[in-house]
Amino acid sequence: MTEQTTFSAGAAPGALPVVGHALQIMRHPVNFMASLSAHGDLVEIKIGPTTAYVPTHPELLRHVLTNDRVFDKGGIFYDRARDIAGNGLVTCPFADHRRQRRLMQSAFTRGQLKRYAEAMHAEIEDTASRWQDGMVVDAFQEMYGMALRTVGRTLYSTPVSPELTAKVERSFDVVLNGLFRQMFLPASIRRLPLPSQRRYKSNLDFLHETTQQLIDDYRSSDTERDDLLAALIASRDDDGGKLGDKEIHDQVITVMAAGTETVAGTLTWVFYLLSQHPEIEAALYDEIDTVLDGRAPQWDDLPNLSLADRIISETLRLHPPAWLFTRLTASPTELAGRQLPTGSTVVFSPAAVAQYEDAFDNPKKFDPDRWLPDRIAPASRHAYVPFGTGARKCIGDLYARTEATLGLATILGRWRVTCEPGMDIRPVPLATVYHPRRLRLRLDARTPRRKTSAVPVPAGGDAT
Repeated sequence: MTEQTTFSAGAAPGALPVVGHALQIMRHPVNFMASLSAHGDLVEIKIGPTTAYVPTHPELLRHVLTNDRVFDKGGIFYDRARDIAGNGLVTCPFADHRRQRRLMQSAFTRGQLKRYAEAMHAEIEDTASRWQDGMVVDAFQEMYGMALRTVGRTLYSTPVSPELTAKVERSFDVVLNGLFRQMFLPASIRRLPLPSQRRYKSNLDFLHETTQQLIDDYRSSDTERDDLLAALIASRDDDGGKLGDKEIHDQVITVMAAGTETVAGTLTWVFYLLSQHPEIEAALYDEIDTVLDGRAPQWDDLPNLSLADRIISETLRLHPPAWLFTRLTASPTELAGRQLPTGSTVVFSPAAVAQYEDAFDNPKKFDPDRWLPDRIAPASRHAYVPFGTGARKCIGDLYARTEATLGLATILGRWRVTCEPGMDIRPVPLATVYHPRRLRLRLDARTPRRKTSAVPVPAGGDAT
C-alpha cells in the first residue's frame, strides 16, 4: 500500500444477536457487500458469531490478496469448502499452495485451453441442438447442466453419461447450497443426525466416491488421452515431483465445483441483463452473426467476439457469482489502522469493491463498453477482482471465460433467447453461487444473418 493513503475503519449497522448480519447476507448478498463502503474502507461485520473484516477500498483489498502468507486461506468459508474440495488448489493453505500451483499450471496453458475449447464446443453444441423451437427452460438449471457436462468432457475427453451427470448435478446442488448453511451452524448442531445433515453428508460422500471411481476407471483405460485429467496426472515440477492420488482427487473435485455453478450463474445473469438492454442485445447478435457467419464458434474466434467478452466482464462486475471468501491472519497484523490478532477473519468479496466510485463512472450502470481498451483505467483494473489477484488468482479464469464466451455465442447463434414473464431476480438464499431464484428463458430458433457478398474495396485502399 502507498504510504500516502489513509484508510478509514468502521462497522456495519444492523447486526442481530447470535446471527449477526446473516439475514442481510442471505437476502441480498451482493447488495449488502456493495453497501459496506459507506461505512469505511475496512468494515466490521458479523457472520453468525464470527467477527469479520471486509476491505471495501480496492487498494486495501489488493494488499490482502497479494499478501497471502499473512492473509491465508482459512476461516468459516474454507472450513466448510474443504469438506468438498479437500486440500485442492482453491482451498489449500499457503504452505501447500506454491507447489500445487506449479504442478497445475501446465494444465492451464493457452495451448491446453485451445484443446479444451474443442471439448467445450462439442458439449455446448450438443446442448443447444437438443432444444426445440418455442421451448421454455429454467435458465440456471439448464446452464448448470451444460457447464457440468462441459467440465466432465474436458476432464475425461468423452461425455459422461446423462444418468451419472444428473446424479452428480443433484448432489452438487445439495452440497453447494448447503455449504453456506453449514457456515452459520454451530459445530454442535452440525454433529447432530438431523435429516438435513444426513442429506448433506450422503451427497458429499456420493461426490467423493463417484469422483474416485471416474479417476480409477480413467487410469485403468489403455486409451491415450489429451484432456485436463491427463495433464494433471502428467504434470511435474522442476524436481520431478508430481501430484499424489489424493491431490488429483481433490483437484478434480475443485475443477468440477469451481467450473460449473460459476459459469452457470454468469450466463444466467447475462441473459437477464441483455433482456433489460435491448440495444446491447441487438449489437451482440450482430457481432455473433458477423464473426461466425452461421457456423459454431471456435477458439480462434474468441478475439473477434469482443462485445461478448465485454458483456461477460461487466456481468461479472455487477453480479459476481463467487461473492464471498474468507481469509485468516497467520500472524498479528495491522489493517486500516486496526490491529488484527492471529486468527482474525478477513472477508474477500469482489462485490465490496466492484462499484467503487473512483474506479467506475456511473458504477451501477450495465455498461460493457467501459471495458474497451481505451476506457480502462488502472483504478478499474484494481477494483475488478471476480477471479481474485496475486499469487492466488483463480488459475481457471481463462478456462471459465472461454467456456462462457463459447456458450453465449453458440446459444445466441442458434436461438433468439427471451426472458419469460414472472422472473424473480432475488438471489437464492444462502446459495454458494449468486444467481436469481427464477428466470425462465424462451428459445426461438433463428437463422443467423450470413454474409452475402464480399466487402467492397474502396478505391486506392484495402479491405480490412
